[in-house]
Amino acid sequence: MKSDIEIARSIELKKIKLVAESIGIPRDEVENYGRYIAKIPEQLIDEEKIKKSNLILVTAITATKAGIGKTTVSIGLALGLNKIGKKAIVALREPSLGPCFGMKGGAAGGGYAQVLPMEKINLHFTGDFHAITSAHNMISALLDNYLYQNQSKGFGLKEILWRRVLDVNDRSLRSIVVGLGPKSNGITQESGFDITPASEIMAILCLSKDVEDLRRRIENILLGFTYDDEPFTVKDLGVAGAITVLLKDAIHPNLVQTTEGTAAFVHGGPFANIAHGCNSILATKLAMSFGDYVITEAGFGADLGAEKFYNIKCRKSGLQPKLTVIVATAQGLKMHGGVSLDRIKEPNLEGLKEGLRNLDKHIRNLRSFGQTIIVAFNKFASDTDDEMEMLREHCEQLGVGFAINNAFTEGGEGAVDMARLVVDMIENAPSEPLRFTYKEDDTVQQKIEKVATNIYGASVITYSSIARSRIKLIEKMGISHYPVCIAKTQYSFSADPKIYGAVNNFEFHIKDVVINNGAEMIVAIAGEILRMPGLPKEPQALHIDIADGNIEGLS
Repeated sequence: MKSDIEIARSIELKKIKLVAESIGIPRDEVENYGRYIAKIPEQLIDEEKIKKSNLILVTAITATKAGIGKTTVSIGLALGLNKIGKKAIVALREPSLGPCFGMKGGAAGGGYAQVLPMEKINLHFTGDFHAITSAHNMISALLDNYLYQNQSKGFGLKEILWRRVLDVNDRSLRSIVVGLGPKSNGITQESGFDITPASEIMAILCLSKDVEDLRRRIENILLGFTYDDEPFTVKDLGVAGAITVLLKDAIHPNLVQTTEGTAAFVHGGPFANIAHGCNSILATKLAMSFGDYVITEAGFGADLGAEKFYNIKCRKSGLQPKLTVIVATAQGLKMHGGVSLDRIKEPNLEGLKEGLRNLDKHIRNLRSFGQTIIVAFNKFASDTDDEMEMLREHCEQLGVGFAINNAFTEGGEGAVDMARLVVDMIENAPSEPLRFTYKEDDTVQQKIEKVATNIYGASVITYSSIARSRIKLIEKMGISHYPVCIAKTQYSFSADPKIYGAVNNFEFHIKDVVINNGAEMIVAIAGEILRMPGLPKEPQALHIDIADGNIEGLS
């Protein structure tokens, strides 16, 4: 089979205005970024049409380092629905350059279920990540300048919370010292870099309902505390307008197309292990304004992405998914069943059976939100009929839907059975109204503990002294009503990335708590999670090149 990039190049793309017209977007509302990419104004969102649209969430079992294939399944389902005559649109996150040049090599789907043009989407795209990085670091520069210019007046911050960001995996920048050298270089202080998807600006962009809301949230960003223990915000800097200007184009959702020419919105890109893991509310609502079925995904396993999708994104936006699809692979299940990583491609029914406990735990969690569930088996060439049949029978016993996704090799035709099942379930047994894991007026600790015990399976929750002091500060600031966003490893229900399967009754330690006052959420950091990833021993960058004008190595 051809590589992803070879398949992408073999597709004759439609002009983006034709793609827009195919779903009912007027040509004069399309802002072209070249021939095949466009920005669409969020003013076209129609709340009445949204009420009639069917929103479908795609999530997954606990992640493997090779991934489970949520994006491929999401795109494949959209293709399958269009094949059976439905008007379906997919709404996804934008890829980050860090993973593209690090572990993954790309995040635009795979095989014959991709969003295109994949090279541009995986690289600089429409410049949204650049705008977010620039806006974030502009705040850093303006804050440093404010402190430098006002130090002679006796002004200073006892604690600075705002770090810098970069969309590159660079472990050397996690902790740095700035302002070294002569006094004219600024105030010497500790700082550091997070990756751009972890930026609060990214979360704000994805949760804002319009430009005015974006500006309001930027004003509220907490930068640090004065020596009088008063919060110091972007509003105090007086630069919210300038930062909003940097994001005025980035807030508009991006329109591209699939390998079969159907519409796809790709906008925003927070990671689910360190942020809330969902694309922008604006892009999802825009897709629902023009599509009868809208498929979106939430990052990593359902304990991270799906939980945050429901408890944060849906709570804030009022969205109600009609169905949740959970993606599983034979290799992933075998890994969670105790099979060594070098043998998960080999047939092993016993290992697969043991790994079903991981799937079962995710299904129980999804049901706790009131969701109707379909298990999508993302098929690989090494999978056997016996393995697929075992999973099918297991799903029947659990009373959940089951479908095999062959969209990677067959495009929309390979997802027709899944599409028909999705339509049938939505028509005959749609999800109940969302039941959230915690109440808005629960304390911060209650919220953390309800997620950690009810979703992860922890029995003991512990807090560092730093985390406890932050929680007291949150209570003092009167923002305990914010939802919690737990940052933890994607490889386990626990905070230990080496514990696979369906681990229960473990200690869950909250190392730190970060106040995202602009995004209006509390980020609780569990274990040794890093907000700036490092590069692997053999980064994908070693395989990326350009030959005869064509990019090679992206996948």
